[in-house]
Amino acid sequence: MNGVTVIKHPLVQHNLTRLRDKRTGPQEFRRVLSEVAALMIYEATRSFAIEPLSVSTPLARTRGSKLRREVILVPVLRAGLGMLDSILQLIPHARVGFIGLKREEKSLRALFYHKSLPKDLTKFEVLLIDPMLATGGSSVAALDLLAELGAKHVSMVNLVAAPEGIRKVRSSYPKLPIFTAAIDEKLNGKGYIVPGLGDAGDRLFGV
Repeated sequence: MNGVTVIKHPLVQHNLTRLRDKRTGPQEFRRVLSEVAALMIYEATRSFAIEPLSVSTPLARTRGSKLRREVILVPVLRAGLGMLDSILQLIPHARVGFIGLKREEKSLRALFYHKSLPKDLTKFEVLLIDPMLATGGSSVAALDLLAELGAKHVSMVNLVAAPEGIRKVRSSYPKLPIFTAAIDEKLNGKGYIVPGLGDAGDRLFGV
């Protein structure tokens, strides 16, 4: 699918398989998800804009580079929290915003229950983080909110994506870069990704 990067790195795929395994308990699930997020973020940040910077080493002046824009990580609560800490270790200067969304069981509509973001995201590189891109409803709602706040440089990082969810996001944001470890087969009647890995939030926290 155009604009979707499936990260095939062997360690990403190895750990994804461990996450899919229903025998993987919450403690192991948290650790492995964190490891996968760290590996995926290298690919997701590859296109970040940089600009020249001159610095002095102990021996001489040299030219280097720095990120052109400030970075903000935006996990979608609650499952996105499982990917946050390891990404922050790689981008410790990043700011963090939060979006809380829940899905109505019958209509599958996304409803906000929490928003914590800067009022102006125009100058930020925004990474929207959510392990599962299922129906796409929550992702589009989150992206709409980011757009309202002026975000122009947004990428989405998902562990597993359904074709239906990708199409839903693409219908509203055709140029949005999406990074995932797998595009799975389909959604079931309840809006869960098949084969997927179950409810990521439940498996992370055990409830």
